[in-house]
Amino acid sequence: MGAVITIVIVLVVLVGAAVLVLTGVRRFKTPDSDPLEARLAEFSQRGEIVSLEEIEMSQPFAERVVYPLVRKIGEMSSHFTPQNVLEQTRQRLELAGNPGHMDASTFLSLHFVTAVGLGGVMALISVLAKSVSAPEKFLLVLVFAVLGYFLPDLYVKSIIDRRQKSVRKAMPDALDLLTICVEAGLGFDAAMAKVNEKWDNELALAFGRVIREIQLGKLRRDALKDMSERIGLAEMTSFVAAVIQSEQLGVSMAKVLRIQSDQMRMKRRQRAEEEAHKAPIKMIIPMGVFIFPSLMIVLLTPAGLRLWRSLRFFQ
Repeated sequence: MGAVITIVIVLVVLVGAAVLVLTGVRRFKTPDSDPLEARLAEFSQRGEIVSLEEIEMSQPFAERVVYPLVRKIGEMSSHFTPQNVLEQTRQRLELAGNPGHMDASTFLSLHFVTAVGLGGVMALISVLAKSVSAPEKFLLVLVFAVLGYFLPDLYVKSIIDRRQKSVRKAMPDALDLLTICVEAGLGFDAAMAKVNEKWDNELALAFGRVIREIQLGKLRRDALKDMSERIGLAEMTSFVAAVIQSEQLGVSMAKVLRIQSDQMRMKRRQRAEEEAHKAPIKMIIPMGVFIFPSLMIVLLTPAGLRLWRSLRFFQ
């Protein structure tokens, strides 16, 4: 019974720690934005006279202690981290849409923070659990420390998959809108601006960033190539290549967009059919775990009761 209670407590603590870590990652602030200045401006608008210490103490504990600590650890670890590891981490954060506006070194330091956090919590619980032996305690602490180390990677991987799925789903409709705008006489930049104005999804945000980069002086083909690298989808790479090629060769942009839209819609139909074919296989596990045992109990329990009564009668 003590081991069961320990396992339940461990699961509750693990879920709570995961929620806290993911919430902290989402609320991570950029180094450029100073929360003290924001609080000072807020108090100035109210007309209240407060000191800098009072403003700092009014901030949440995570902003005062956790975020600066993680950032400091990241700055120290960046001197010992290979450059290719930092570059790969930076690319993964770009694919995820840069959640929390973290840099690569800060994200890498987050691995050690979560590993030490979950491992320390598990060590504290193991000390309180008297019925668990020392080797089991060490194994539990090690398992949770390793799990905490890989928790940020799992979080970023889930964001990348969700973001790419959102972009892939929105591309056919976005290309239709681009085609209509271009055929109506708008330029390609103005058509992307319309998509960014009408919708609020990952693809519209990517188009909005491309427009801002073009306005700042970057060439359109370079901005589009950077967008395809930030998203990391084969469909987006094909679309960007077709747009750049049509621009260089002087082909009608509306015709190219219509062809790309038809291709995207056909690929979406193929993916839907593929998911439909996978559904029966995915249903085997829940059916085998939940539905079949219930059916066996419902069907065989009356027969088992009659057989038991018959055996008792002959005895």
